[in-house]
Amino acid sequence: GSCHDICITWKVGSVGSSSKQNFKSSLSIFISAMLSHRAASGLLAISKRLPRALPGRGIATTLFSSKKFNYPLTADDVPRAAGFPTMLRLPMQSTADGLDACFLGIPMDNGSYAHRTGARMAPRQIRCESCLLRPHNTHTGAAPYESLMVADVGDVSVNVFSIEANIGIIHQHVAGIINNGCKPLIMGGDHTITYPILKAMKEKYGPVGLVHLDAHPDTSKTTFGEKISNATPFRLATEEGLLDCERVVVIGLRGSGNSPIDYEYGKNLGFKIVPAKYCWYKSMAPLMAQVRELMGDAPVYITFDIDAVDPGYAPGTGTHEIGGLTSIQALEIIRGCKGMNIIGGDLVEVSPMFDLQGATSILAANFLFEMLCVLPGVVYKDPPGSDFEF
Repeated sequence: GSCHDICITWKVGSVGSSSKQNFKSSLSIFISAMLSHRAASGLLAISKRLPRALPGRGIATTLFSSKKFNYPLTADDVPRAAGFPTMLRLPMQSTADGLDACFLGIPMDNGSYAHRTGARMAPRQIRCESCLLRPHNTHTGAAPYESLMVADVGDVSVNVFSIEANIGIIHQHVAGIINNGCKPLIMGGDHTITYPILKAMKEKYGPVGLVHLDAHPDTSKTTFGEKISNATPFRLATEEGLLDCERVVVIGLRGSGNSPIDYEYGKNLGFKIVPAKYCWYKSMAPLMAQVRELMGDAPVYITFDIDAVDPGYAPGTGTHEIGGLTSIQALEIIRGCKGMNIIGGDLVEVSPMFDLQGATSILAANFLFEMLCVLPGVVYKDPPGSDFEF
């Protein structure tokens, strides 16, 4: 059917002959596509809008290139409360074919032993809150939709009972995306997911650098005797040679600990540790200049546990620690990654059921948009007010 500029096309294989059966089959396929990348494969083409060389109409031809790029819906096209939620109101497609970057959900939290669980619901809620964002980054001048082909590729269909099975499922899924030449920006889920993601990254790029924002180091040897959990991903990553340890920067660590040497494991391997107390009252811009120099031109992955941010800004997470980063400092850190060879990123540990006003999910959506804006190849314009003088 069609509504103004939006056209949704269903590609359905063998279904019943009646219109009622066709509708039910199409609806089922659409819902599956919104929840699972796998279920949608080969069945759905969504948001194939009438091509116009105008922003906000689905496909844009830009001043920088004759190539056409996906362009998100704006509130002038369709009200924010209308339609099916996709990340940043981008088109959804079932594979990463033809994409430079994509948003992927991994709704898994069976690796979490946090006091407050529920991170499995985060990809859906982050998508819902992302409708508030607009296409242009007016603060930095980044124009990602005029320089990269971007889409939402749905969710990984995880195993809700087996952490071990999920390691293989996530690894295979992410490997398929990056082997297509696409850079994934991933919505967790708990922090366990970063371990299989890094396994896939290492296969393509070798050991990678890491910008890690977190209240906790996540380098425990075991949790209740188990090696795989959201407290162990970076211990596993170092043991398997997934990281270039001299190019790992961890920012925001704080809180009480189990021992006086909680940070020593990473330090002994060469991690650069920046506890939160050294960030208080400061801009992160000077720190990020040092991080850019350290990372050089080699591949870098960003992993962002939302509990790096102070709970006053991000209450909807599992393991709060007071004295965290401000939302402004977090923005400075992500924006400070511009110029690095960013190969992907994730944002994890948002728990919507403890995020009553949606503030944490809104932060998460904004931070993921900012990650998109610092990917290699994004064109920058002069932002409004860049010539401001007081």
